[in-house]
Amino acid sequence: MTLTGTFTALVTPFNTDGSVDYPALRDLVNWQIENGVTGLVPVGTTGEAPTLDFAEHAQVIEAVAEAAAGKSVIIAGTGANSTAEAIDLTRDVLNAGVDATLQVTPYYNKPNAEGLYRHFMSVAELGLPVVLYNVPGRTSKEIPLDVVVRLAAHPNIVAIKEAAGSVERVSAIRNACDLPVLSGDDGLALPMISVGACGVISVASNVIPKEMSELIRLALADDLVGARELHRTYYPLFRDLFIDTNPIPVKTALTLMGRVGPTFRLPLCEPSAAVRDQLSRTLRSLSLL
Repeated sequence: MTLTGTFTALVTPFNTDGSVDYPALRDLVNWQIENGVTGLVPVGTTGEAPTLDFAEHAQVIEAVAEAAAGKSVIIAGTGANSTAEAIDLTRDVLNAGVDATLQVTPYYNKPNAEGLYRHFMSVAELGLPVVLYNVPGRTSKEIPLDVVVRLAAHPNIVAIKEAAGSVERVSAIRNACDLPVLSGDDGLALPMISVGACGVISVASNVIPKEMSELIRLALADDLVGARELHRTYYPLFRDLFIDTNPIPVKTALTLMGRVGPTFRLPLCEPSAAVRDQLSRTLRSLSLL
C-alpha cells in the first residue's frame, strides 16, 4: 500500500446533547471527497477520540467508511496507550471497509524502546496496514529512529505520521529506511515534502480540502513556486488552527462556516471570544466566510 497525498484528520460533529451527529459527519465526508482529498482519518486526535466510548469509536469509523463508499482511502484511528485496547479497537474495524489504521505512540505510560516495538508489532500482526503516529508533544514519548527502522521491516507497517515539528526527522527516517513519511503539521507539509515526505495528515483540510489538496499535489509534482504561493496564502489559517488546543479551533472554524455544530465533550470546551474572533477574521480574510 502506498499512501500519497492529502488525508483529512476528520472532526467528529456532535449534537447539542453531546451525541454524535451522523448526518453532519456524512455531509462532511461527502464535501471532503467532492473537493479532492485522497483520504480521511476518522477518530484521531482531531476527531476527539479520547471522549468516544468503544462502541462510538467503531460506529464513527464505520459511518465514515460507509459514506466514503470506496471513493476515499480510510485510515482509522484505533490507537491507545494500552496494547490490548489498541488491538480490540483495531479488531472492531477489520471488516468495516477501512484501508489502514493510525496507531499513536502509547501516551502517559511512556514505554521503553522494546515496549514500543512490541506494541506496534502486536497491532501490525492483526493484518491491517499500520500508519505509525509520532507526536511527542501529546504523548511525551518519541518513537526512536532505531525502533522506526525495525518496524519498517514489517510488511504491514506502511507509513509514519510525523507530528514532532521536525523537518530533520523526515530526512533521518528516509535516510535510514524506505518507510513513507506523512507530515502531521500543515505548516510543515511543504518543507517536509521537499526533503522526502509523501503527503500530509491534515487538520486544515477540514476547512480547505480543495486548497490543501492542491498545495500537496503541487509540492509532490516539484512545483515549489505554486506550492509556496498556496502555503503563503493559507499560512494564517495553519497558524490559527492551533491558537487553542486541537481540535477546538478547527471545529470552531467549521461551526462558523455552518458545517458542524459547536458542541465539544469535556474536558474540551468552546474557545474564548478572543479565539473565536481571531478565527473569524482569518476565515473572512481568506473568503471562507
